[in-house]
Amino acid sequence: MSLLKQQVKESKILQKNSFLLNKNLPLFYSIQSDMTKNSVVILLGANLGDKEAMFAQVEKHIDENIGEITCKSKIYESKPWGFESEHNFINQVLVVDTDFSAHDVLLRCQAIENKCGRVRHENAGYESRTIDIDILYYNNDIVDTEDLVVPHPLLHKRRFTLVPLVEVLPDYVHPIFLKSNAQLLEELKIDN
Repeated sequence: MSLLKQQVKESKILQKNSFLLNKNLPLFYSIQSDMTKNSVVILLGANLGDKEAMFAQVEKHIDENIGEITCKSKIYESKPWGFESEHNFINQVLVVDTDFSAHDVLLRCQAIENKCGRVRHENAGYESRTIDIDILYYNNDIVDTEDLVVPHPLLHKRRFTLVPLVEVLPDYVHPIFLKSNAQLLEELKIDN
């Protein structure tokens, strides 16, 4: 069993039996599920329209165009981050097995956003949206290019990202900060 699948299985067991702690879990998890597949962790966000219906549509597109969704968090509601809006966001984390490179996944995510009605305004900063798809992690890779930075450069500062991420991958260790997602969330709680 791959380490990611073991992590997901352990996470599901802990969700059902939160009073149980498995002290035998390794300290570092690889999210690459096997040698032929890559694992990408994606965050969905939306605050306009029928948000849950949009998530269902996006999940279908991801399954058809990126790869198999192997695990997903519950849907969480949060206030807008970085701007003001009367519409709250919903967010969900997905773990996806894919044959595509990180850059190909990015292009496919952007195509899905466009197909689902996402409109980007140049130099607008953060704004309300029908759908937002962010790549949080890609295997254990560190990517820093003009169009893609992985791990997501702000994930450790965003509660709306860390809460669903900790639900599905609490013990996954951030490849730059060398802290688990659960530790990052705890530090964010302490700082705020």
